[in-house]
Amino acid sequence: MSTFDVIVLGSGPGGYVAAIRASQLGLKTAVIEKENLGGICLNWGCIPTKALIKSAQVFEYLKHAEDYGLKADNVEKDFDAVVKRSRDVADGMSKGVQFLMKKNKIEVINGFGKLKPGKKVDVTAEDGTVTEYSAQNIIVATGARSRELPSLPQDGKKIIGYRQALSLEKQPKEMIVVGSGAIGVEFAYFYNAMGTKVTVVEYLPNIVPVEDEDVSKQLARSLKKAGIKVMTSAEVTSVDTSGKGVKATVKTSKGEEVLEADLVLSAVGIKTNIENIGLEEVGIATDRDKILVNDFYQTNIPGYFAIGDVTPGAALAHVASAEGILCVEKIAGMHIEPLDYSNIPGCTYCSPEIASVGLTEKAAKEQGLDIKVGKFPFSASGKAKASGTPDGFVKVIFDAKYGEWLGCHMIGAGVTDMIAEAVVARKLETTGHEILKAVHPHPTMSEAVMEAVADAYDEVIHL
Repeated sequence: MSTFDVIVLGSGPGGYVAAIRASQLGLKTAVIEKENLGGICLNWGCIPTKALIKSAQVFEYLKHAEDYGLKADNVEKDFDAVVKRSRDVADGMSKGVQFLMKKNKIEVINGFGKLKPGKKVDVTAEDGTVTEYSAQNIIVATGARSRELPSLPQDGKKIIGYRQALSLEKQPKEMIVVGSGAIGVEFAYFYNAMGTKVTVVEYLPNIVPVEDEDVSKQLARSLKKAGIKVMTSAEVTSVDTSGKGVKATVKTSKGEEVLEADLVLSAVGIKTNIENIGLEEVGIATDRDKILVNDFYQTNIPGYFAIGDVTPGAALAHVASAEGILCVEKIAGMHIEPLDYSNIPGCTYCSPEIASVGLTEKAAKEQGLDIKVGKFPFSASGKAKASGTPDGFVKVIFDAKYGEWLGCHMIGAGVTDMIAEAVVARKLETTGHEILKAVHPHPTMSEAVMEAVADAYDEVIHL
């Protein structure tokens, strides 16, 4: 039986990052993975979706070349080639993780891992052979998968999840996307840009419902302008797949409506991968599909830890990575502070992009805070106008008394690369006046952050 200091179950952005940090700290480390290194994020999520979206953006640029004084006649798409590029990018990144495993002398064990009492794990290989491993510390990082609703049982053909949406053999002419979170609107944008007629159905009153309401309304306008039908306060109650395509019955405030399409993409959230991995046998406590952990990711059973989507925190790749690093640093005996979950940025990569951190205006008011709100539209930004991307804005929220930066909400081109300014500033407890006195370069999209702050303090110049 092989013995390690740390065994990580799962090699997604939580698992492989935790393994590398453990190795850096001198711990003998192994990773158990039943599929490809990098997990869902790298193989079937974050990375391949961004590759698809980039292809869609380039296609849109070419179709609108005349807006930039250029000509590009007879622009055509090759859907198969677009999908292949996306898969090639994902495969390349997975090979990169393989390299990192070798570089950091981490043993990769292929197979399905199952926890056992006594800090042991059984790994079942493809040929059915079972090998037992042990470690002083075992970290569960098994991630999540597409959640299924009773009214939307996924068959992988006519009712699909994000995994099938990434590698369809044929582009659908019409598509219904159920759910308007990050996954739903990203795929809605991609397929619409490629020429598919897309309808988005959202159960709640606003699309991207976790975002500030102003952002939700702006994205709804942008999607509708692009030709996407958006239905809010609507519920898909059943889908008939007996015909050539699908017939989805949608319940709205005005009654029922039947939508016809080639297929339905179910994007209604995620389901954790905690079944059959030995939690019950070991006695690890769970609640509502999540493994319960303390501030440093220890479960109720000593020597067993959990990070990423299987825990109650936000189900985001960068959160899983941060949790993995903190978890192994605690194991190694380092003095660390718990992760500040109130300062986690969220990003959505449709077009226009969305990025946010901290409190929404509504949440700040519900907390009874006296606030200052500033907003700067990209239509007043020289860089945005020159780039042909004037849609969207930056919105900031400050505590009126102390100047604390409570929230930042952006929608526009490239804003996912801008949100880190607000995250770092909030981490450093930077005030609004300090942001105003930090000179921002011109002409850039990032000037809009300074201008939005100036608007909050009645000092805005370019509005």
